[in-house]
Amino acid sequence: MTERPITHLRHLDLAVPDLARQQEFFTGTWGLTTEHTDSGLAFLAAEGSPEQYVIRLRQAADKRIDLIAFGAATPADVDALAARLAADDVRLVTEPGTLDTPGGGYGFRFFDNEGRTVEVSADVAVRAHRRIEAGESVPVRLSHVVINSAVPEQTRAFYERHLGFRLSDILMHPRMGEMMYFLRINRWHHSLAIARGPHASLHHASFELRGIDEYLRGTGRMLRAGVEKIWGPGRHLAGNNTFSYFLDPHGNTVEYTTELELIDEDSWHPHLYDFSRPEVSDQWGTANEMNEFVAARSFNDPDKGLFIAPPV
Repeated sequence: MTERPITHLRHLDLAVPDLARQQEFFTGTWGLTTEHTDSGLAFLAAEGSPEQYVIRLRQAADKRIDLIAFGAATPADVDALAARLAADDVRLVTEPGTLDTPGGGYGFRFFDNEGRTVEVSADVAVRAHRRIEAGESVPVRLSHVVINSAVPEQTRAFYERHLGFRLSDILMHPRMGEMMYFLRINRWHHSLAIARGPHASLHHASFELRGIDEYLRGTGRMLRAGVEKIWGPGRHLAGNNTFSYFLDPHGNTVEYTTELELIDEDSWHPHLYDFSRPEVSDQWGTANEMNEFVAARSFNDPDKGLFIAPPV
């Protein structure tokens, strides 16, 4: 198995009580496309992404993260990773095998240290996708996922030790200590970040747009549509990416972003950023203040899916 078995972020799967409302938001407002449907399921693609889907929605009684899915280079890497996790007493949900989801492929699922379901797969068929044109304010890809953790140091250690993630940067506060870890699996500054929170939950899911113009057009489109804005528009220091955070119909935070930093891994050294300095949260100074209200909305509801495997 290669030193870093994970190659990229594939998709985020969410369970929601009102599937129709959530699907309408993500397709009619946010800019994703319904690529496949099944009984109680909707698979939503980003027009610029080769992934079969970047969001899967499932009708359920409770809101939860069903799983976070990552790619691996080869089936051999999938097998080797599953064997290594089992040897380290990580609890497997499924053994490696053929996936019965759009695009097929070969993969397996396991629980992370807090009970989230994670999937790793290879040989998933590439979706026919297209170049996003100038002025199109629709997502190009799923950029990154940020999770809340009551034990962020342990969660960071899990992903570094077992999956080969590397630390890019840390956000800290003089009174509260280290608050967020940005982890990468390729040259993108982060594909996963771990925030300190009161419970395990989704902090936000971020979607990359074509460029600054498209990002601002998308932000404006959300505002005109009456979608509740939480924070932004602005530009972070860690990752150097733009941000506009909104709430979906079930209270999950979703982000439009662009220009996430591509780093030189041979020369990169993680920074420790003090986010009590306004320019760390927002270099431009255009976003609303990061206050207790904004932070509380990002805590989200406690995830009710921990150590409960979702339906395939």
